[in-house]
Amino acid sequence: MKENQKRWLTPVEFEEEFAICVETQKKMRSEKRIPYSKIGRKFVRYDRLKIDQWFEEHEVVGYEQ
Repeated sequence: MKENQKRWLTPVEFEEEFAICVETQKKMRSEKRIPYSKIGRKFVRYDRLKIDQWFEEHEVVGYEQ
């Protein structure tokens, strides 16, 4: 994580940074496919450290030709 980056992202901030729309995020959360935290019943936040780890674990390595 870079020094000037926020650790906790809202769904809109997550969409702006990673280009995964809010509706897709909602579907991924309901299917438990993406890490997130929920504050009360309303507020969803993404921990950048866990998201970075999640991306690394779901990396698809292409074939060299």
